[in-house]
Amino acid sequence: MTGDGEMRIAAQLRGDRERASQRSEERNDRGAEQSVGPERATSRSIDTTMTWYAVGPGPVDDSETTAAAAYCLQLGDDALIYAQRLGEWISRAPQIEEDMALANVGLDLLGQARVLLTRAGELDGTGRSEDDLAYLRDEREFHNVHLVEQERRDFGFEMARMLWFSAYERELYAALLTSGDQTLAGVAAKAVKEVDYHRDHASQWVLRLGDGTSASHLRMQEALERVAPYVAELFEDDAVSVAAAEAGVGTLPSSLWDGALGHVSQVVAQATLTLPSDTSWRSRGGREGIHSRPMGYLLAEMQHVARSHPGAVW
Repeated sequence: MTGDGEMRIAAQLRGDRERASQRSEERNDRGAEQSVGPERATSRSIDTTMTWYAVGPGPVDDSETTAAAAYCLQLGDDALIYAQRLGEWISRAPQIEEDMALANVGLDLLGQARVLLTRAGELDGTGRSEDDLAYLRDEREFHNVHLVEQERRDFGFEMARMLWFSAYERELYAALLTSGDQTLAGVAAKAVKEVDYHRDHASQWVLRLGDGTSASHLRMQEALERVAPYVAELFEDDAVSVAAAEAGVGTLPSSLWDGALGHVSQVVAQATLTLPSDTSWRSRGGREGIHSRPMGYLLAEMQHVARSHPGAVW
């Protein structure tokens, strides 16, 4: 990526941080104007029975519950939707070993999504299960970034998408190892190892395709350019992430940029490729429930059986 390109993305991220900070201050101002009495106290109980993940600090306090619930939900949505997309590669990858590799990456993400969505249902007081949140929400109720919902294209596009997403998640889960929510810290302890493999797998394919034949080089370069408009949204300091960071359970996405960019830049340079210096547009709004055209089709396929047979168990 050229110096101008990095400066433009950095400027975008600074603007996003300033807007998120302003929203946070407005929220605090409104809260200070309201009376804090017994009627506003919450009596939600927090289920911490998932001992497989209970390896971090203790459960969040009541004052942190809302932020933690929304944060778990959007991280779970990222993992769930990308797992669904990766499942489409089974029987379609360039070789049978890659069918298995992409399926395993999808299963890792699905495992993360299950725990994160279950935790969101515990914390938000609704009692919704992971299945309720996966299958019974409408499009505007999902809070994943646009990158993970984009249609399956060629293999180069998938590796470019996985490279950026796994580089982001590697930094994310490393930061969440010290989360104030024990479930998030537990997810991070396991996921940081999983996404390290995801990142390495994508890196090896980008190197192979970028530094391969002239045709593979051209297609890998085009893939990086197609993915580029969706990258900045990963590192945008949205209102939920800001609130979670302030509560001590999350981290600011903008703080993950340098680490992720460093890895991606190194891989791209070794592959004799070039990171796009600029894009004519960029994705926005996924965290607020505003999605692109492919999202509706993805949900229709993913949710069809559950909605056709409500209440069925198997």
